[in-house]
Amino acid sequence: MSIPPRPSGDPRLDEASRRTLGGAFQDGGEHYDSVRPSYPEAIVDFMVPADARTAVDLGAGTGLFTRLLAARGVEVAAVDPSASMLGPLRRAVPSATVVQATAEATGLPTGRADLVTCAQAWHWIDPEAGSAEAARLLRPGGALALVWNQLDTTVPWVHRLTRIMHAGDVHAADPDRRRTRAPFGAEEHLQVRWTDRTTPAGLHALMASRSYWLRSGDAIRTRMTTNLDWYLTEHLGFTAQEEIELPYLTFAVRTRCD
Repeated sequence: MSIPPRPSGDPRLDEASRRTLGGAFQDGGEHYDSVRPSYPEAIVDFMVPADARTAVDLGAGTGLFTRLLAARGVEVAAVDPSASMLGPLRRAVPSATVVQATAEATGLPTGRADLVTCAQAWHWIDPEAGSAEAARLLRPGGALALVWNQLDTTVPWVHRLTRIMHAGDVHAADPDRRRTRAPFGAEEHLQVRWTDRTTPAGLHALMASRSYWLRSGDAIRTRMTTNLDWYLTEHLGFTAQEEIELPYLTFAVRTRCD
């Protein structure tokens, strides 16, 4: 498979944890947009029906998936609670309707969409309320599609990397566990493995886009930086400017209302 130009698991979070951890993304939209990868074309094919004309992108963030929808000619409403995240989205997808709101209460009209998507954010959303809102937004026969990019922790050195970065990617994609709730029915899944290219500096920047880093103080960030430096340069032997092939696994879910 070709590598996208710059293309998490699904941890079990209670409501308090979801709000605390997700709140870390209220700032830092520009940095997030510059370091997070996009999504493989095969995943987009799986998530976006050929006849989809309108979509709502929940937890749209900086619009990494919104851009892919717009590139396929889909009219998109992008929803996210963070003004910082929505800034890059507005510039990248000027055609999108941008709504600063939560995924559980978008305020958008009922039955407006052929497709509701959520990229890299469903684990920050209450699954019951989020499913109910997605169903409300969909026209009869519409689909809900979710996706996560995660570092491929089946590769031993990457698994250790995620622990150092506190990346959350140790939560393996589990096709036997439901992500959505009523009124959605059976879920279909697709996993795609691919490789991004980065450098040690790029991995430091990626670490700094994670929720654990964003909500940590200077002492913890210093320790994380020191640990990652040691791991990349002394343990793995990468030089400062060396190109690193970074394995990813992208996991997608699609479902329709019963």
